[in-house]
Amino acid sequence: MTSRIHASFPNGSGAREAGLKLQALRILELEENGDGASFTATVEDELIDRALHLIRDTGGTAQL
Repeated sequence: MTSRIHASFPNGSGAREAGLKLQALRILELEENGDGASFTATVEDELIDRALHLIRDTGGTAQL
């Protein structure tokens, strides 16, 4: 199964770094929202905890 995580970053700080790190985890899809401060990631269920931790560790907030 897969899940979608919506992430946002204050002032865009950390968004690019988080996106690159999520891609290194081999997430299925990363959709940038065009504002430079948020994105939606589609991840396999076994990567959810790691992806959420990564987003929070880079200064973002995440919602499933």
